[in-house]
Amino acid sequence: MDKLQMHKTKSLKTEILSRLVIPLIFFVMVDAVLSYFVTVHYVDQAYDRWLLDSARSLIQEIKVRQNKVVVDLPQEALEIFKWDEQDKTYFKIISSGQEMLAGDAQVPEPLSVATDWSLPVYIDESMYGEPVRVISMRASPSGTQEQVFIHVAETLNKRRAMMTDILLADLIPQIVFVVLTGIYLLSGLKRGLHPLHTLAQHIAGRSSRDLSPIPESHVFLEVRTLTDTINDVLEQLTLAIATQQRFIANAAHQLRTPLAGLKLQAERALREQDIAAMQPALMQVQSSADRMSHLTAQLLVLARSEPIGGEYELSPVDLCALAKKTCIDWVPKALQRDMDISFESSEETLWVQGDEVLLRELLVNLLDNAVAYGQGQITVSLQREPEPGLTVKDEGPGIPDTEIAKVFERFYRIPGSPGNGCGLGLAIVKEIAELHNAQLKLAGAGGTSVQLLFNCS
Repeated sequence: MDKLQMHKTKSLKTEILSRLVIPLIFFVMVDAVLSYFVTVHYVDQAYDRWLLDSARSLIQEIKVRQNKVVVDLPQEALEIFKWDEQDKTYFKIISSGQEMLAGDAQVPEPLSVATDWSLPVYIDESMYGEPVRVISMRASPSGTQEQVFIHVAETLNKRRAMMTDILLADLIPQIVFVVLTGIYLLSGLKRGLHPLHTLAQHIAGRSSRDLSPIPESHVFLEVRTLTDTINDVLEQLTLAIATQQRFIANAAHQLRTPLAGLKLQAERALREQDIAAMQPALMQVQSSADRMSHLTAQLLVLARSEPIGGEYELSPVDLCALAKKTCIDWVPKALQRDMDISFESSEETLWVQGDEVLLRELLVNLLDNAVAYGQGQITVSLQREPEPGLTVKDEGPGIPDTEIAKVFERFYRIPGSPGNGCGLGLAIVKEIAELHNAQLKLAGAGGTSVQLLFNCS
């Protein structure tokens, strides 16, 4: 899996180099194509002028004798005309009546009858199995009304050689430039990415317990955003670990007290011989077991309200039905303390996005606190406007303003509070409220009132 992932992972160096070199190679190729056509044009122009001069030199050899057109081309002049180390030159001179006056009858000529002879005509043909360039001209010798056509053909070896030389002279420096540019870019990228490799080695060499911020003394400005983000994550992770360690320490401390009571009362019961004498110790054992059971249940709820890896999945919950059923379940416990629970709602149904089990635990913890620390009437009410909400209010002594910010901390209890609570009830309420993206309001004057407002968006 790791090897497959490595194959799929892109290299930043390769990505940057490809984005720089590939366009450069593309432009060189475009330039090569344009250079090819420009070179063909100017090479043809140069050698076409030579063909034109050759055709004009043949016109000078056309004479009119006794009102008849003749071509007087000495052998020496013919050898000079045809001499060339690379190419072969052919010519043909014919009269307007298609009479062959001189030259090679195989020389191609324009076939179109609509040819404009006011200017020299150039065509590309083949002769004796070789491609040739042909110039055709019309001449009107003085002393006769007869017209003469001159056709000169030349093979393309010199043209091709010159095109190759020009293209190589143009392309070789460009190819060398691309290679040198690629080497320079690769070297520059290695130097530029060296701080990233150093940073990676620094992080890889750290201990798993070392969550100190990454130093930014030799980090580029563009990379500082990444290091800042990593440092923020490290800071949050440090806080999370510290919170977890504090939670574990507090939980261990809270569990140690009932466990010690269990052990002490069990030893006391074992020393007694009479069943009646064991009763007080057994009652203390039962009390400690109940406290441990309650604490363990709250710790499990608290753990469940802290999802790992993303957002918690919420679904529609009828808050009205949930609150009504929970209030009914808690009426007996309230009556044991001479308290009454009333449920008020103008709505038959009130739908919110949430987790039904956790919302029930939230209400259970609020009712548990109200029954344990309140007095008289406990009122559970629902509202739809302006936002869906749940309120639990009791008529107890309330919470001092100086303690309101602290009561949501885990394992915190107001000094002098009655009962044997462990200080997790309101912490659980806060965690579940944050999980539901709900707003929590606490008022401690004239009794305790806790209001939960759900976000409609």
